[in-house]
Amino acid sequence: MKHIKNFNSIEMDTRQGLVKVEGPVPPEQLEKYEFHEDLVAFRPPEQQKKALIEIAKLDEGRIIIIRNQQTIVGYVTYLYPDPLERWAEDRIENMIELGAIEVIPAYRGSGVGKKLLEVSFMDEEMENYLVITTEYYWHWDLKGTGLNVWDYRKMMERMMQVVGFEYYATDDPEITSHPANCLMARIGKHVNNDTIERFDRLRFRYRFMY
Repeated sequence: MKHIKNFNSIEMDTRQGLVKVEGPVPPEQLEKYEFHEDLVAFRPPEQQKKALIEIAKLDEGRIIIIRNQQTIVGYVTYLYPDPLERWAEDRIENMIELGAIEVIPAYRGSGVGKKLLEVSFMDEEMENYLVITTEYYWHWDLKGTGLNVWDYRKMMERMMQVVGFEYYATDDPEITSHPANCLMARIGKHVNNDTIERFDRLRFRYRFMY
């Protein structure tokens, strides 16, 4: 499958000033930007910047960013599922994963997270993809937001639903290990039944084992 990446950009006013939400950003452009010191959800900022550059180099890799001038203050990543996860056991060419989404605390509550997703799916090419996201409560900033796991999950679901993600049941042990964890997916308009059936088989590995 040929991975076409059509660049989109919008400007948005926030309490912290004007920001640009744009992407997919190529690796050589990411190199030029600063990575805000508060982007620490997954690893230290400099390491995370390197990780995003590596994702952007992948054929299927997509990085959408929020930037205030030359400083990245938020991002979302799309790439094939981690080879160690269940979702990679059947390498479905047009199934990618929303791997991470992060916005620094100063910009939360201003709608920029939703804009990251909206810009992601402004590209008509994304209608060729089945996009999954696995939500685990241990990745959530419960302390910083003051939300409990259920309120945080509701917030995440509302944000994802803006661009058409829906909840999907699964017997994946990591997801079923806590009732707040969940699998969501967005099935593009041009995704065929074969892809959906293969995704269903990945969701329920143990269905026929009893």
